[in-house]
Amino acid sequence: MLTLIEVLTKSTEYLEKKGIDSARLNAELLLAEVLNCKRLDIYLRFDKPLAEDELVKYREFISRRGKYEPLQYIVGYTEFYGQRINVTKDVLIPRPETEILVESIVDQFRSVPNLKIIDIGTGSGNISIALAKNLISPSITTIDTSQEAIIVAKNNCTLNNLNGEVDFVHGDILTHSFQHEYDIVVSNPPYISLTEYESLQNEVKYYEPKNALTDFHDGLFYFESIAHKMYDYLTSGGKIFFEIGFGQSAAVKKILTNNKYSHIEIIKDYQNIDRVIFGVRE
Repeated sequence: MLTLIEVLTKSTEYLEKKGIDSARLNAELLLAEVLNCKRLDIYLRFDKPLAEDELVKYREFISRRGKYEPLQYIVGYTEFYGQRINVTKDVLIPRPETEILVESIVDQFRSVPNLKIIDIGTGSGNISIALAKNLISPSITTIDTSQEAIIVAKNNCTLNNLNGEVDFVHGDILTHSFQHEYDIVVSNPPYISLTEYESLQNEVKYYEPKNALTDFHDGLFYFESIAHKMYDYLTSGGKIFFEIGFGQSAAVKKILTNNKYSHIEIIKDYQNIDRVIFGVRE
């Protein structure tokens, strides 16, 4: 029977030939999932043989990864801002960069209770869940055009022991009418232009939901639409927060300015790229 080290060596070589980035790490994480252990625990069990059922499952995982299916979809979950978030192919995989969006809000409002927040394009619910866990008794509304995404987000709220903090709306921000004002509007909208979409990594282009990535226009459509629509739904002094893509900060700042937001600020990510922008409704 094959030992863990033999299996890891062969699977790493296979993934490298397929052009998978961080092939060894991927192989280790998938093996840890099959064995239901931590990745580092594998190093203590290198000479252990895999049972036949474990080997069959691992080969399936490696085959799927070799076809560029993202690791997070294979194992069914990821971690975001300290919370486990389950993912399916109906939702975008939460990125570390989006944690900066959450962190920007938490840093400014950590001590403010009872905030009313709307999360536009909730996807897996990762932003709403992180905010619910790190702010004082917020009331959060989420909206998404995908019923499947709403189901995933609801399940993730249950997974993370949230009961009633998040209200779900299946609808389109462009046509939906809201019942009250919000202190915070937050969105990680589809901001990849249709031309840029074709150059995305295979993992993204072939597996993640296209309508969560691109606006089918120039990448700025939803920034303009949300900024314009939600101005009237923000309280005086309320703030709007966006995650933005590479090279978009000047254009989105202009959009916010044209829609009468003030005190606009831009926050960089860990690679010194403009990643979050926010403005104030006077």
